[in-house]
Amino acid sequence: MSRIHLAIAAVAVAALVAIAPATAALPKLVGTDGPGFTITLKKAGKKVTRVKHGRYTIVVKDLSAAHNFHLTGPGLNKKTTVSFQGTKTWTVTLKKGTYKFVCDPHAPIMKGSFKVF
Repeated sequence: MSRIHLAIAAVAVAALVAIAPATAALPKLVGTDGPGFTITLKKAGKKVTRVKHGRYTIVVKDLSAAHNFHLTGPGLNKKTTVSFQGTKTWTVTLKKGTYKFVCDPHAPIMKGSFKVF
């Protein structure tokens, strides 16, 4: 193999190594709706009230076919369908501002919010 090929291979490997930790290390938030009339968003088991802006993995655990999880905020509008039961994973970028999450059919009682700084 020539020196040029070795140099190109070395650059490609270095680029992959630099990218891999960045995607694997996203902070995780867990949203849950149901099975009763509850909806939550947690980080490491604690209720989310404030988080730093940036990229996050959000794992939504939709535990009831009567509810959904709908997250809105600056530049973001993600939701599961009401009939869906299961787990969805979203990768999102949270910008500074206020975010709200609700169950659309039961928004007056199943809702929450958090600030992004």
